[in-house]
Amino acid sequence: MKTLRLFSRIITGLVFIFSGFVKAVDPLGSAYKFSDYFQAFHLGLLKFLGLPMAFLLFTGEFITGVSILTGLRQKIGVIGAFILILIFTPLTFILALTNPVSDCGCFGDAVHLTNWETFGKNIILLIMILILFSGRKGIRNVLITGAEWIILIIVSIAFILFSFYNLKYLPVIDFLPYKAGTIIKEKMKVPEGVQADQYAVTFIYEKEGLKKEFTLNNYPASDTTWKFVEQKSRLIKKGYIPPIHDFTIVTTMNEDITDAILRDTSYSLLMVTKKLSEARAKDLSDGFELGRSCILSGINFYILTASGEEDIKKYENGLKFCNTDETTLKTMLRSNPGYMLIKDGKIVGKWSWTELAELRNLLNIKPNISF
Repeated sequence: MKTLRLFSRIITGLVFIFSGFVKAVDPLGSAYKFSDYFQAFHLGLLKFLGLPMAFLLFTGEFITGVSILTGLRQKIGVIGAFILILIFTPLTFILALTNPVSDCGCFGDAVHLTNWETFGKNIILLIMILILFSGRKGIRNVLITGAEWIILIIVSIAFILFSFYNLKYLPVIDFLPYKAGTIIKEKMKVPEGVQADQYAVTFIYEKEGLKKEFTLNNYPASDTTWKFVEQKSRLIKKGYIPPIHDFTIVTTMNEDITDAILRDTSYSLLMVTKKLSEARAKDLSDGFELGRSCILSGINFYILTASGEEDIKKYENGLKFCNTDETTLKTMLRSNPGYMLIKDGKIVGKWSWTELAELRNLLNIKPNISF
């Protein structure tokens, strides 16, 4: 039994540490997953709680894992793990039955599990945690109580600071398909003989208060009375999903320039802002200024957004605005706005809005240049 408890302690501790760490590397990704669940259960009003709940969850998981693995306040760590597993095991069973969101997000974007796989993982963890919980009375302190608390508090503070660093800048480890060095076209390919997912891309336009869906074959390209609202991608038939499967860039004039950008052998800087209304005005202004400087320096500059036509009009400034699916933009960059430099379809680098000075230096662009 002693060996079984030791095995359970090691596995449980490592799983909780790993789960908390990969979420803390990408706090916004964890927040997006909470938002997906809120949306799926018609709790969209709670969307603002996504980020705070993400921080609470992954910090709790990480410290619980550290406690169980190191033995520091292990009894409290075991009780914490027991409470978490009692909450998430029935929850993941419901998710497996209803499948409102295909990927649980329990290991962030580092490891993708289906809802049934997540439920199975939780059943195994539940068994090991019950073994630890049943023997909790025999747990002894590793150090004196005060010293153990001090160590755990220091570890917690360091972990939270690490999480905020990843939030302010970009994740220190990029688990997403748009990492630096990626050749986008290569990630879009489907192996020969394998059936790809089939998507229907639709465009929402509005006219006199009426919203209507159009396809690429019938959208009102020449009818200016229709105003673009948003672009949507809908899965028609499930198949092999390439790492990058929904990357499209369409100008506000409804011209698909995706291939042209990916074939361009010169540098192109993409300013990614999923929603213009959700970004700070100063950050947008700094980005627009950078765009003007890029153009004067011979660098192509595009603004990719999922904002509607009315929002885009508020920022019309001579720069090229393009429409891209919101989920794609969130996957490309965990920053609003953020910047992606590509050349010949290869991602050269990525930067958050906090790193404009570094980006300017790299591109050898002086600030405060305007037309």
